[in-house]
Amino acid sequence: MSINDDLIGRSDVNDLEAILAVSNTERDEVISCVSQNAEAIFTWDYTKGARPSLDKLYEKAKVSMWNGETDLPWDTPVDQEKLIAEQAMANSAAGIGLADFDISGTSFEKWTEKQWVAFAVESENWTLSQFMHGEQGALICTAKIVETVPWIDAKYYASTQVMDEARHVEVFAKYLDTKLSGYYPVNAHLKMLLDDIVSDSHWDMTYLGMQIMVEGLALAAFGFMHQMSIEPLLKQLLRYVMSDEARHVAFGVLSLREYYEQLSDAEMFERQQFAYEAAVRMRDRFLQQEVWERMDVPVKEAIELVMRTPTRQLFQMMLFSKIVPNCKKLGLLDRNDQWLRRRFEEIGVIQFEDWVDTSDEYERFALGEELEPTAG
Repeated sequence: MSINDDLIGRSDVNDLEAILAVSNTERDEVISCVSQNAEAIFTWDYTKGARPSLDKLYEKAKVSMWNGETDLPWDTPVDQEKLIAEQAMANSAAGIGLADFDISGTSFEKWTEKQWVAFAVESENWTLSQFMHGEQGALICTAKIVETVPWIDAKYYASTQVMDEARHVEVFAKYLDTKLSGYYPVNAHLKMLLDDIVSDSHWDMTYLGMQIMVEGLALAAFGFMHQMSIEPLLKQLLRYVMSDEARHVAFGVLSLREYYEQLSDAEMFERQQFAYEAAVRMRDRFLQQEVWERMDVPVKEAIELVMRTPTRQLFQMMLFSKIVPNCKKLGLLDRNDQWLRRRFEEIGVIQFEDWVDTSDEYERFALGEELEPTAG
C-alpha cells in the first residue's frame, strides 16, 4: 500500500472518481458529535510575556475587535443575479473569467444564459456556506487550544480567537441568510478534515491542522474573493475577517516553530503526513461537486471541464500561497529527506515556498491598512 492509499484513501492524488466517492452521510443532521481524545491542561505558571511574540499578538488582538452587528453596513442592498452579471463583465474586461473554454459536445453546450447565472448563484451560496462551516470548525478547535496548550501566553491569545471565530460564524451566517438565496451542508472533505483535527489527541496537531492549514487556506481564499468581488458589503466583511485570520495563522506559526524545533524526526514525520493529508482534503473540497449535483449535470464531466480553465487553475494554486511558506518556516518541508516538499511538488504548489510567511506579515492585514497583493 502506498503512502497516498494510507493517508488519503487513494494512490493517485488526482483520482477524480475516488474524490467524488467521498460523501457526507450526515448532510441532513443538525448535530454532529466528535470525540476530542485530548487532555485539558492547567498551568500554574502565570508569567505573562514569557513568549514576547505571543504577548504582542494578544495585545494586538485586544484592540482589534470589531462588532459584526454594528460595524458592517447590513442595510446594503444585494441583488445577487445583477451583481453576478456585473462582476462577470468586470472580470472579463480584466482578462479574468471562464469564457474561452470549449463546451462543444458537453452537457453545457445548450446551456442558456439563465442557467449560467443560476450556476453562479449556487456557486456563491456554496462557497460562503463552506466558509461558514470552516469558521465553526475554527471556533471548536480554538476552544480546544485554550484547554490543551500548556503556555499561559498561548491560552490568553487563543481565548481572543474564540471570540473572533464566533464573530466570523455570525457574519457569514447572517450574510447567507439575509443577502443570498440558500446555503449548503458542510462538504464531505471539509468535514473529514475538521473531524480529524478535533479528534487528534496532540495539542500541536490542532494548531497545525487549524491555524496553519485551514486558516492559512482561508486567508488566501478570502483574499482571492475580496479581490474578485464588486459587492461592497461582502468586500468589507471579508476585509474584517482577513484582519483576524492573519493573526490566527501567525499565532500558529509563532507557537509551533518553538515546539517543532525540539521534535524528533519520527514525530516530525507524523506532522508532515498530517499537513499533507490536510492539504489534499482542502484542495478536494473546492471542487464544488454539491453544486453540480444540484444543477443536475454530470459531476465528473463538469469538474474536468472547469478545472481546465485558467482562472480555476490559478485559484487552486493560490489557495496554498500562505500554507507553503508557513510550513517552510516551521521546518516541515525539508525534514525527513524533504518528504513534504516532494508531496507539495506532486500537487503543484511548491512554488510558493519563498513567499512571505504569515508571522512576518500579519500586521499588513490590520484594519486601516491598504491591502496589496504580495509575493514575497
